[in-house]
Amino acid sequence: MSNEVDVVVIGLGPGGESAATKLAQAGLEVIGVDERLVGGECPYFGCVPTKMMVRAANLLAEGRRVTTMAGDSTVTPHWQSVAQRISREATDGWDDKVAVERLEKAGVRFVRGHARLTGPRAVSVDDQSFTARRGVLLNTGTAPTVPPIDGLADAPYWTNRDAVRVTELPSSLIVIGGGAIGAELCQAFARFGVDVTVVENADRILAVEEPEASGVVADVFAAEGIRVLTGVEARSVAYDEGRFTVDADGEMLHADKLLVATGRRTNLSDIGLDTVGLDPQARLIETDPRMRAGEGLWAVGDMTGKGAFTHISMYQAVVAVRDILGEDGPEADYRAVPRVTFTDPEVGSVGITEQQARDQDMEVRVAVSPLPGSTRGWIHQAGNDGVIKLVEDARRGVLVGATSAGPAGGEVLSMLTTAVHAEIPTATLRSMIYAYPTFHRAVEDALGRLE
Repeated sequence: MSNEVDVVVIGLGPGGESAATKLAQAGLEVIGVDERLVGGECPYFGCVPTKMMVRAANLLAEGRRVTTMAGDSTVTPHWQSVAQRISREATDGWDDKVAVERLEKAGVRFVRGHARLTGPRAVSVDDQSFTARRGVLLNTGTAPTVPPIDGLADAPYWTNRDAVRVTELPSSLIVIGGGAIGAELCQAFARFGVDVTVVENADRILAVEEPEASGVVADVFAAEGIRVLTGVEARSVAYDEGRFTVDADGEMLHADKLLVATGRRTNLSDIGLDTVGLDPQARLIETDPRMRAGEGLWAVGDMTGKGAFTHISMYQAVVAVRDILGEDGPEADYRAVPRVTFTDPEVGSVGITEQQARDQDMEVRVAVSPLPGSTRGWIHQAGNDGVIKLVEDARRGVLVGATSAGPAGGEVLSMLTTAVHAEIPTATLRSMIYAYPTFHRAVEDALGRLE
């Protein structure tokens, strides 16, 4: 069976689903293909359920803070029941029926199956073949990386996909990986009462963030009883009689469950890249600023290497759709990519770090403002840990990077993202009026500390 259409979208994660919908709404004949869940990782295993778990865990933590400040060390049944309800909603069964209906209502023809490129503008899905008049858009996403640790493949370890499905808590948990996923989940489980140990090969957790932000989160984890081992390699894993043993550079760690959170790998190995002149062994697909990966071929999302975030995929989809439709508009610009790690405190960052700026031979000025020293931090008291860090290109007098770690750190980040993206002069930022008493007012203090 052969079909000729305008566009075939392979992979219906956030960017692919959005692009397919917009193209169909623009009047094009669109085929959308996915072998897994329409919507991708985010609504089923990533952003949405994990943040619901974090919300529930944070409610418990805040309840403990309130009762402790009031002289009571217990968490009230009300706090507990609310947290349990939110956590249950996060782990309820998900399917993509609603997402598929939404696609089809927009005019996209949905095909379930494994899609492969078979040549320029040509795609096969099982026994069907499609020819795309305008081209093909790729958005095949990522899967959890499983490191080659001795014994791991034979053990019933968790990935993030398993962790969000949990209905019964283990008494203890080892987390291999201290990046964003590992940090968020380890804190959530610890706040639910699980004894948690984190094993991180780098010299600090959240290693892609500023050291000051990593330090704040590490101190909070220590205060909450989470054991964090940094600069340590998990050398082997054993599983026997319902217990895991992890050799962490000679120290034997034991736990009921093991979560592997060591990153993501792109799903590129079996989509026929060789048939369109691309390297089938590539880890990433290079695109131009209009998301073109070749003649009649576009790529968006994690596979482009510009940030494994839903918001990047959605942003790139807008650029790709404009190009497919032949419309003018801004090209992709990554100088102000924001990201947020939803630990407590949240760690929001945008642009480049201080070290990255120095590596680019910029004339760098840096400022760090501790959040507890701000008026809102003093008012907040318990749970006020955080820091604002600014990185300025002194030659141009603009921010090239910023970090907002603290309560609502991701929300405070929005103004810093605007400043980096629009290259607003730091002199202009200093002249603004900052509402009092807010957490974002600490940005004003940090501007005054630039040196």
